[in-house]
Amino acid sequence: MSTTRTRTMFSAVIAVIIGASAIGGTAVAQTGDHGGKTDAPVATNAALAADFNGVDRNTNWQLTSKLKLNFPTYHTEGIAFTADHIFLSAVQIIEPTVKFPTAQGGYDRTPGKGIGHLFVMDKEGNLQKDITLGEGDMYHPGGLDFDGTNVWVPVAQYRPDSSAIIYRVDASTLAVNKQFEVRDHFGGIVMDKQAKRLIGNTWGSRRFVEWDLNGKQLANWQNPNYFIDYQDCQYAEQSKMLCAGITNLPQTPPAGGTAGTYELGGMAMIDLKTHAVLHDVPFQQWSTAGHVATRNPFKMTADGNHLTMQVAPDNGDEGNGTEILTYEATVTPAP
Repeated sequence: MSTTRTRTMFSAVIAVIIGASAIGGTAVAQTGDHGGKTDAPVATNAALAADFNGVDRNTNWQLTSKLKLNFPTYHTEGIAFTADHIFLSAVQIIEPTVKFPTAQGGYDRTPGKGIGHLFVMDKEGNLQKDITLGEGDMYHPGGLDFDGTNVWVPVAQYRPDSSAIIYRVDASTLAVNKQFEVRDHFGGIVMDKQAKRLIGNTWGSRRFVEWDLNGKQLANWQNPNYFIDYQDCQYAEQSKMLCAGITNLPQTPPAGGTAGTYELGGMAMIDLKTHAVLHDVPFQQWSTAGHVATRNPFKMTADGNHLTMQVAPDNGDEGNGTEILTYEATVTPAP
């Protein structure tokens, strides 16, 4: 993949203030060279669900800012925005996993070694705290969700069919609570604020599991969609969730074949009651390091018919390092 090194930085930050009915997160959006700090209107869950229905392949997404993070970020995973902080999960690999020739003990690879990080930043991207999460072989944090009070984080083994811990982090005090432990790798989580339940997605988002807040499993279902693997999700109104992610597709033999994969990005709205994919679209814009923008951390807010999306696809050692990219688009909500 390419390593284009565009060094663009913007200084002004828009803080989206979260209200009682707001999406679980706020938005960081630099506004060019103008400096200053302004408050954007409150973004509601209803606006997000309606506006996303108006997104299609022709939606004109504009990259409006890049916020460079000036500390080691390793391999980024999930992001969440609150009134005071930006939360970014990442995994620091110390010893990579190695695949077995044949499965051993129910696993397809070694556990590897690593450290799970939950970085807490101010609205300008300055690191305030590095929270270490995980136990033993469970060191891989996944996608995040903010429910208005807590940030929810799964930390799993870095291999499928393994185990994970679900953490709850108080967004104000930064107190860490181990909520429960589950079997299987869970790489993302969402709090259904209407049903007061948690939904996790397994390795490659091939299966979803629903729990109560104490970890009792209430439901599980197969992902009916093979378009992309969801990496980071968020709650939307009336028991829906918006997810984004990626799939790696092989190239033609002259372009490198399986060694020259193509990153296809996309987004999907999912109904948590019927389990149906309500609307999904590809997203093909690229980061400084050449990754599709929806590769990992992702959140979106809506204001009227205006969508703001924030992503952080590049690792700390790629391109210009990790940058929080802000894309904006105006849409016509579908009826």
